[in-house]
Amino acid sequence: MAKKNINATSRPVQAVKKKPEEIIETPVKDSLIPAWLYDFKVQAIIVAVLAIAMYCNTIKNEYALDDTIVIVKNEYVYEGFAGLKSIMTKDAFDSYYKQFNSSNQLSGGRYRPLSIATFAIEQQFLGPVSPKKVDSVITHAGEHGPQEVKLMHDMHVRHFFNVIWFMLSMIALLYFLRFVVFKNNTLLALIAVVLFVIHPIHTEVVANVKSRDEIMSLLFISLTFILAFKYEEQKDKKSLLVYGIIAYVLAFLSKEYAIALAFLLPLSFYIFKKYSLTDSVKAALPFLAVVAIYVFIRLQIVAPMSQDSENDILNNPYALANDAEKLGTKIATCFSYLRLLVFPYPLSADYSYNSIPYKDFSNLLVWLSLAIHIALIRFFFVFLKQRSVVAFAIAFYFVNLLLICNIIFNIGGTMGERLIYHSSVGFCIAAAYFLYKGMEKIQPALTGRRVLAGVMVLLIIVCGFRTIARNNDWKNDQTLFFKDIETSPNSILVNADVASSYINMADAEKDSLTRIQDIHKGIGYFDRAIEIDPVFVSGFLNRSMAYFKLKRPDSAAMNLDMVRKLYPRYPKLDEMYYNIGVNFYVNKQYQQAINAWQITLQLNPEYALARNALGVIQREMQQAQAQPAQVQQKK
Repeated sequence: MAKKNINATSRPVQAVKKKPEEIIETPVKDSLIPAWLYDFKVQAIIVAVLAIAMYCNTIKNEYALDDTIVIVKNEYVYEGFAGLKSIMTKDAFDSYYKQFNSSNQLSGGRYRPLSIATFAIEQQFLGPVSPKKVDSVITHAGEHGPQEVKLMHDMHVRHFFNVIWFMLSMIALLYFLRFVVFKNNTLLALIAVVLFVIHPIHTEVVANVKSRDEIMSLLFISLTFILAFKYEEQKDKKSLLVYGIIAYVLAFLSKEYAIALAFLLPLSFYIFKKYSLTDSVKAALPFLAVVAIYVFIRLQIVAPMSQDSENDILNNPYALANDAEKLGTKIATCFSYLRLLVFPYPLSADYSYNSIPYKDFSNLLVWLSLAIHIALIRFFFVFLKQRSVVAFAIAFYFVNLLLICNIIFNIGGTMGERLIYHSSVGFCIAAAYFLYKGMEKIQPALTGRRVLAGVMVLLIIVCGFRTIARNNDWKNDQTLFFKDIETSPNSILVNADVASSYINMADAEKDSLTRIQDIHKGIGYFDRAIEIDPVFVSGFLNRSMAYFKLKRPDSAAMNLDMVRKLYPRYPKLDEMYYNIGVNFYVNKQYQQAINAWQITLQLNPEYALARNALGVIQREMQQAQAQPAQVQQKK
């Protein structure tokens, strides 16, 4: 008699039905997909090549937007290694505020020194500036000449390192998703990271050097997750915990988003390690201690917000809104973020007042946004019961969104594409999950794989084209705002920056007629900015300078009077009034010249040039009055 097969069964085994997330989390590799595609090194190479391909054209860019505040006009960066102490112990914008005799103008301040420290380290190798020359370098930054050539070279280097940091952060994100989120199906981790790399909404973060803080924040958040989970698996290696805490500290020093891990880290233990709620919190406790230490340090460093800034529409975009408009606009803005993640067009560098008009609860968009986000919260709890990756994706999106949507914290701006950078990780995790789930429904299985591959190739081509094209817009302020005035015509800052670009073009123009035309175009955009915000100090100041260039001292003085009324402590007002007085004097408008120089001395009694000029003009006027009397005596 034949030997009975011990693996045989007398009756067929009934197939066990699985939930979609259980199917996705199966550890068995798909036989229809090449085995090498699951290998971390292969995936890392794919991500690295894709990241460089998307952003290598930014290396030729110059400086734009907040690069001026954080790098070009930052004395601590120019000092190289010598500036590191100040960078680590002061507000991120401290150097810029000092130049305007001002203090913190943003709610909560900005303490994110790590990325700025990397700029100073780069400067040490690019050539630091001695403390004696820093003021001169800052004053003349942006002017044509050898210094500008050096500045542009340095910015190209900084852009190169921004791409490298981005590439490294994407590899870290890939490892985090493979090791924690999609541990049993690493193909999903690759899909999610590819979606993140190619997304056009991230162009501001990579193409604007200042936004390295976003890149470094996500890098160290990913490393914190990785090391925290490795420590849970190897409790005997205390060094993993130490490294994890160090990574978390560096995440905080990069940007405030690290606070989100106070919720996301225990949640990840609950979902992916299947810990109880109590054990999840216990596992996260060493990291939660870092939060308390960071908050304490931050409170010691960041100065309170300037009282004048609370009513400044540029620093408090809801200053003119009533309570219903404030809440309604904030809720509607959340929908705008989600829309840009789904369909990233058009993009803009600025969403300041009044590019997003106030909305109250009579606006349908407010209710649509509210309904969508309430549904997301409901889905979070549904998937949380299943300990599904979808719950983690929603939480990652939502917790980071709450940090930047103004509902809990006033961030000093309506919205910004760089601000959704961290939330988009949750969006890409969910998108990868549902793409894979949709593929599984297509039969035969090979067709489903081909459809998924085709969709990914199409997305890479379409999004890549859009991303690379948008990078070119970020070359400098002029290219950026000339493009964005089309999409944000009601933004104060976009109008003001377009105006400044025309004035700068006029300074470099050799043809006198074209020069005058450019200045008038600039004045037109300043007019529009002041129309949007009638107390726009920078608008009046720059319009005054434009009229000064046209040798129209009356108009220049009227605008400067508004600056003095709105911001009497504005730096170098004394010098500006003196120069306008000179312009009046050349035009033989002597009384107006006297008035201007008297204001100069009111602002600065020690201004010797104004005092001397008044003496000269008074003697000339006395001589002019004496001449008719002398002629009469001769007669």
